[in-house]
Amino acid sequence: MPLAFAPLRHPAFRLLWWANLAANIGLWVQNTGAGWMMTGLDPSPFMVSMVQAASMLPVFLLALPAGAAADIIDRRHYLIGAQGWVLTVATMLALLTWAGWLGPWGLLFFTFCIGMGNALNFPAWAATTPELVPREDLVQAIALNGIGFNLSRAVGPAIGGFVIGLAGTEAAFALNAFCFLVLLLSLLFWKREKPDNPLPPEHFLGAMRAGLRFVAASPAMRATILRANVFFFFTAAVWGLLPLVVRQRLGLGPEAYGMMLGVMGIGAVGTGFALPYLRARLPTRGGMVLAFSLVSSVALALLGVSVHWLPAAVALLLFGAGWLAAASTLQAAAQFATPAWVRARAIGIYQLCFFGAMTLGAVLWGWAGTHFGVAPALLLAGAIGAVCAVAVRGWGLDTPPAREAPAVAMPRPEAPAAELAPLLAGDTGRVLEFVRYTVRPEDRPAFLLAMREVRSVRLRSGALAWRLLEDVARPERWVEFWAVESWTEHLREVGRLDAVDQAVLARAAAFQAGEGPPEAARYLTVQS
Repeated sequence: MPLAFAPLRHPAFRLLWWANLAANIGLWVQNTGAGWMMTGLDPSPFMVSMVQAASMLPVFLLALPAGAAADIIDRRHYLIGAQGWVLTVATMLALLTWAGWLGPWGLLFFTFCIGMGNALNFPAWAATTPELVPREDLVQAIALNGIGFNLSRAVGPAIGGFVIGLAGTEAAFALNAFCFLVLLLSLLFWKREKPDNPLPPEHFLGAMRAGLRFVAASPAMRATILRANVFFFFTAAVWGLLPLVVRQRLGLGPEAYGMMLGVMGIGAVGTGFALPYLRARLPTRGGMVLAFSLVSSVALALLGVSVHWLPAAVALLLFGAGWLAAASTLQAAAQFATPAWVRARAIGIYQLCFFGAMTLGAVLWGWAGTHFGVAPALLLAGAIGAVCAVAVRGWGLDTPPAREAPAVAMPRPEAPAAELAPLLAGDTGRVLEFVRYTVRPEDRPAFLLAMREVRSVRLRSGALAWRLLEDVARPERWVEFWAVESWTEHLREVGRLDAVDQAVLARAAAFQAGEGPPEAARYLTVQS
């Protein structure tokens, strides 16, 4: 099997990939129908761009709670419920359009509701992929998901354009509902192995807070989010203004609009197949994102000056290539930066940020198109986007190689007292954890550098707060302490430490002077 298709040898991934392809085709048929319908209901650039904003805004609003729910609830049941919501809303949209009862604001409302279903889906789907394929196939599995999404972009808009031309937008909306029914049935056939976790499920609000703390303390996730925001903010100009480019500047109809989106998808699909070879020539993720951000900026500028379908099609072909390569690389960077326990939440936060950037970008470039014209808005987006892509290139997306952990004795707290066992089995108050170090004065600068990494490890794994204190009477004595929400959260914290985290803690423990490891202790908050 060619390298580009290797993940399809895994049956569960293959089943859901094909089903997701059908759903994405329906989604692009829906987007094509909604965008085109709005040009007839209210052709102002602002209202046309609001269709795109209405589909993306729910992701901005719901990505974090959706990610937390996907990490807590059985993921298969969660996805089935989300698909059922989309199927119901899509059916209602088709019926109301067929009855002629839908105006511009009603269209935006139902587009928003379908976007809510997609917002619930996205973090769960992203977090599911590592369950379906081994680690060595993960990057190409993510790329194949992108290929499927863009293959649907190549086929879906063209189908949507012809369906609209033949039977009207209500038929396009009905086709979308049918495609989501296919995905729902596939999820019913998927047999997911439930992960073995002896601890009770996390509380919903606590899970969201843990996800936020993880992302805030993860340099790799912060860099990925920044680079994604820059890329998606400026490329949102295409999604918001393309219907007007086709209808007003090129003077073409819905079939041509669907074909233009299809050309964009062809560029993306071709690039997706070529990604294994492109990665060999651009081995760093940051270099890949920069290169294809510049390709997308050139495509924006070319689309802005196009008054004929041929250069516009070339621009969209380039844009599709840049979009797939940059977006899938950013998605892979986010996947590799997150462990399994927090993956859906962290991906949800990542998607919250970049969909928020896309929503803001769609509104802003729609406003710019209204006040300055469609062509100047696209040229401005391309020029500023290229400058910003170069400006943020220093934020690396590649995980540095793991450093070898020193062989040292690690701090181990004493076991809980038997008389406290019933208390610890319940929902306790906060737990305060201590580690006491004795560090030689000449090691102080290196110890402080090591403790910066320790701080990030503690916060990523669930600490509410972290402090490092130095004894004013004996400067060689240090105390590290941090707080977690409960004893159960403390037990989760221990299970969240991966090999890289353990290596960071071992390097800190290696500064301990004298015999024995640093002293560790845990204290439970007592209600007075």
